[in-house]
Amino acid sequence: MPSPKIYNSTDLYQVLKEHCPDAIKEGEIKNQFGRKVAIDASMSLYSFLVAVRSDGQQLMNETGETTSHLMGLFYRTLRIVDNGIKPVYVFDGAPPKLKSGELAKRFQRKSEAQEAQEEAKETGTAEDVEKFSRRTVRVTREHNQEAQRLLKLMGVPYIIAPTEAEAQCAVLARAGKVYAAASEDMDTLTFNSPVLLRKLTFAEQRKEPIQEIHLDKVLEGLDMDLPTFIDFCILLGCDYVDPVKGIGPKVALNLIREHKNLEAVVEHVKKNTKHTFPEDWPFQDARLLFLEPDVRAADHADCDFKWESPDVPGLVKYLVEEKGFSEDRVRSGAARLQKNLKSSQQARLEGFFQVKEKTEGEKASLKRKHEEKQQEAKKKQKAEAKAKKEQKAKPKMNG
Repeated sequence: MPSPKIYNSTDLYQVLKEHCPDAIKEGEIKNQFGRKVAIDASMSLYSFLVAVRSDGQQLMNETGETTSHLMGLFYRTLRIVDNGIKPVYVFDGAPPKLKSGELAKRFQRKSEAQEAQEEAKETGTAEDVEKFSRRTVRVTREHNQEAQRLLKLMGVPYIIAPTEAEAQCAVLARAGKVYAAASEDMDTLTFNSPVLLRKLTFAEQRKEPIQEIHLDKVLEGLDMDLPTFIDFCILLGCDYVDPVKGIGPKVALNLIREHKNLEAVVEHVKKNTKHTFPEDWPFQDARLLFLEPDVRAADHADCDFKWESPDVPGLVKYLVEEKGFSEDRVRSGAARLQKNLKSSQQARLEGFFQVKEKTEGEKASLKRKHEEKQQEAKKKQKAEAKAKKEQKAKPKMNG
């Protein structure tokens, strides 16, 4: 299975940061205490294969098998569980047909990176070799199967989605079976996940805050409904269609705000601008995949998950005997799982209160306040720019 690619995540995140900062909360992992979270497993395994390394190489056991993905999964899951979070991992199923073009391109990039890596070994620096080796990383079927075996032994539930893991995570979050979907891929919001958690499976040493992004506040801040937001994300570039050359985040936002949907945007761009869309740009199919993804309903038997006690002898046999992990560390990890997964967790206070839906009047008032805030910020920016200009124009006095 080809590795996931974070497509327009940086662009979209920057847009949200600028236009709806209230939608993003940053905080420590312990702030998620008492919550259940659906984690995009394939994205996590990919990041472990890239990041869990020694001397620039993936970790391996004595027989030469890669263990980076298992090391990452075991210790990062322990950290999550230690902080009072109950994870359920969701694996990708078969990719949607529309993704085949993107997957073919990824495969091509991997092949090119592999060739460059071989060349760098002959002529380049250690940094070149490492840079290209990271680009050749793929999450294979075997990696997924090994990860699933490990999770079962740990007592941590997992689900295999019919197609996209992020779409299935979003279903669980919308149904309230979990608090949030956790992935680095901003597409998770486009699949209508009410809350997206990013950086949850990052290493503790990186000291990066967890990002918690709320879709309702995103839509409020951008003044869009979900279909318009989906069209905006497609225009930025997603896993199903290429981005349009020359149309960056700012232009994309203005186009969608002015024309409301992609049909009107495409018509306007073709008639009035120098931008050209790729020959095959199936945005309507992409939109349908976001609006009606192939997922299992939250009440489907496959989505009925629970946390169990770890199988300690099984963990020792698998991780220590087969994969060469330290027995002391595996046993102490199993003890932490035993303590945290089966203990009755203290409920979060917010669980006792119903969130009250805002009235239309309250929504209008919030929108007005948001617009006023934006106007104020613009005025301030203009005033600062003017003052700067005036300062520059003043004749310099010679002492």
